[in-house]
Amino acid sequence: MVTAGYDPLLTIEEVSEWLGIPRGTLYQWRTRKQGPRAIKVGGALRYRRTEVETYLDQHTDPRTA
Repeated sequence: MVTAGYDPLLTIEEVSEWLGIPRGTLYQWRTRKQGPRAIKVGGALRYRRTEVETYLDQHTDPRTA
């Protein structure tokens, strides 16, 4: 059962595949404070799905949307 307000956490591999970019790019973005915001859970990077969606919305070229 999924509770209201549930925001799944994605692994760096999942986000990399979703955005079509190398994992290394996500690591670089994190150190440069760019890209979707990540959090550390148990020492591993995780991304909230809504953070990635917001990032995509903010970086979509309006001419192609």
